[in-house]
Formats: sequence, C-alpha cells, structure tokens
Amino acid sequence: MTTDLHGVRSSFVANASKLDLTPCKLSIILPARNEVGAVGQTVARIRALYPEAEVIVVNDGSTDATAAVAEQAGARVISKPYGMGNGAAIKTGARAALGEVLVFMDADGQHDPADIPRLLAKLDEGYDMAVGARGDGSQASVGRGLANGLYNRLATWMTNHPVLDLTSGFRAARADKFREFIHLLPNGFSYPTTSTMAFFRSAYPVAYVPIVAAKRVGNSHIRPLRDGVRFLLIIFKIATLYSPLKLFAPVGAGFFLLGLGNYAYTYATEHRFTNMSALLMSASVIVFLIGLISEQITNLTYKRDG
Repeated sequence: MTTDLHGVRSSFVANASKLDLTPCKLSIILPARNEVGAVGQTVARIRALYPEAEVIVVNDGSTDATAAVAEQAGARVISKPYGMGNGAAIKTGARAALGEVLVFMDADGQHDPADIPRLLAKLDEGYDMAVGARGDGSQASVGRGLANGLYNRLATWMTNHPVLDLTSGFRAARADKFREFIHLLPNGFSYPTTSTMAFFRSAYPVAYVPIVAAKRVGNSHIRPLRDGVRFLLIIFKIATLYSPLKLFAPVGAGFFLLGLGNYAYTYATEHRFTNMSALLMSASVIVFLIGLISEQITNLTYKRDG
C-alpha cells in the first residue's frame, strides 16, 4: 500500500503546476510550538514544491529557535507571546492568510508536503475540504488509534457519510468557507473535529485522501492522562455540534424506558406508581426538550446569510 501511495504522490507532484495555484491563491499554514528539529526541513520541502505559495508558520509561544529556523527556511512567521494552543494558532494563520485556498499541516514532520497536490486535486473536483486520512500504521499509539476509530464511527453515524479520519490536522479548504466557522473553533487540539463537522453541517462537501503519517520529530504535546477528559468531551462535542437531537433523543428515550420498566415492576409487586418512576419519566421529557432547544440553537448557529 505504501508503494502505491508514493507512486500516486509522485504523479501529482509532477503535475502540480496544472492546478493553477498562484501566490494569491494558495496559503500553507503550519502551527508550531518548539518544533525547531523539523520546521525548517518541512518549510524547505514545501518551498521546493510550491515556491510561489504563501507559507505561514504560527509560532505558538515557542521557547526554542522555531521562529528563526522557520523564517530562515522562507516562511512568513507570526509569533505569539505565549502558547495559546493549536487551534488558536490555526485561527491566527487562517485570518492572516491571503490565499483563496488554505492548507493546514503539522510542522513536526508527520505530514509529507508531497501529499498537498493530492488534497488540492480534490478541491479541483468540487469539494470544499479535503482531509488526509491516516491509515492504521500511521497512528501514534494503539490507544489513540482506538480513540480515533471511535470518533470516526460516531461521526459517520451523525453525518450519514463515511468519515475516515475525524482528527487529522492535514487538510486543505477553501478560505471563504473555512473562515465562516473560525468563531466555532476551540483554542486546543480539537479544531479538526470542529471544522469537519461544521462543513458537514453546512452541506459543504468533504473528501478524504489516504496518507501515511510519519513519526513526529521531537516530543508530542499531547498527554494521555491530562487530555483523557478532553478526548471524552470531543465525543459529546461531535454530537452537539452536528445534531444534538441524535444525542439527547436516545438518552431521553432511555430514561423513559427505565421509568416505564420501574413502573411495571412496582405495579406488579406493590400495585402502585412510585416517585422513582415519575422522576425517570420527567427526566426523559426534560432531556428531550433540552435536545430540542439545542437543535434550534444549532440551526441558528449554522444559518448563512443570503
């Protein structure tokens, strides 16, 4: 599989000039925090592929020479005085970019710039966002691979569309479409989830391109214990961001069935309707109404003028 992918990469790189992406049309954005070991080489490889494109490195409060190395390699560097998070860096880069097409990728060496033309080719086909989907061998650990698999299945159920990699940070998107959702993006690491679900919710077509992600250079900024709760919250964010009723309605139905079952048991054994049955059934109505209100708020959030 890897050999085939490299062959496809070479074909697209050879035909990159056919994509008609001039300097004003393409911006490549790399959030970076203490990535001095990889950012220079990554920028240099991008420059070799797209010498006239705008390359922006958002230096997220690095304490090493990340900014200097990136600038020396030919990137436009935007520095933050302190670390604000991966999502905050993405938002900064998206606001500052001049291109009509935005490409987001990591500065740690995981993403191969040779895959960029394959993402851009999907935009040429009419998609508004193209995402690099990592294979099983590209996951950083077994735990993260299982978590990503769970996110993908949940998102597929929510959207009724195959979602191959919900958390991939390697993607290309039309700038005007992406900027519609900047206010929704978190400052942390879950910007890929939020942007993907926002595109699906607004009926902007999303495509997936298989990629092989290399092992990152340096240490990961993700800490499993610290970020475990955050990953759990992502699951709920996926549901509430796209269609809250798909989350709240089953929960409400579950409470109602528990109340009904409790009532059947107490009626058969005690011939009465208990407070617990009333509480469970009332909770089911409350949960459903909260979901209904959330659905209306979601509709207003994604309402577009014109």
